[in-house]
Amino acid sequence: MDKKLVAYFSATGTTKRVAQKLADVTTADLYEICPQNSYSSNDLNWMDKKSRSTIEMKDPSARPELASRELELEVYSTIYLGFPIWWYTAPAIIRTFLESHDFSGKTIILFATSGGSGLGNTVKDLSIMVKDAVFIEGGLLNGDPSTDQLVQWVEQIKIKLGE
Repeated sequence: MDKKLVAYFSATGTTKRVAQKLADVTTADLYEICPQNSYSSNDLNWMDKKSRSTIEMKDPSARPELASRELELEVYSTIYLGFPIWWYTAPAIIRTFLESHDFSGKTIILFATSGGSGLGNTVKDLSIMVKDAVFIEGGLLNGDPSTDQLVQWVEQIKIKLGE
């Protein structure tokens, strides 16, 4: 069982573009993590203390509803999990996604897009939620990475995994 999945959340399309390219490079299946209620530009206004994203990120118990929980995760051994960085970590919907599925025995490689910050404590924050999986900090994939850049990035991940 060496089947791969690229699962991603993208509020504006940036992470989606990277995830699609990564799925092509890794010959992985692609799965979009969709919220029940899409985020509007007002919801994403990080400068507004009353915006939806700000409220969710300030509440560690926030779990935005998923549009669908249907995913046959048992067929995958490796999951590339992508998202934008919000407030130095993964958006709350990633917590919902992780708690909605059994990741036991899986390798989860995190990648993110960000306008200015790194992954911060994301690996630590998420690995606490899923005890029986291996988390790897893949890193940021900003801009519009080329196929060659993504191939090199995947090779670096394989080195981290000892492959």
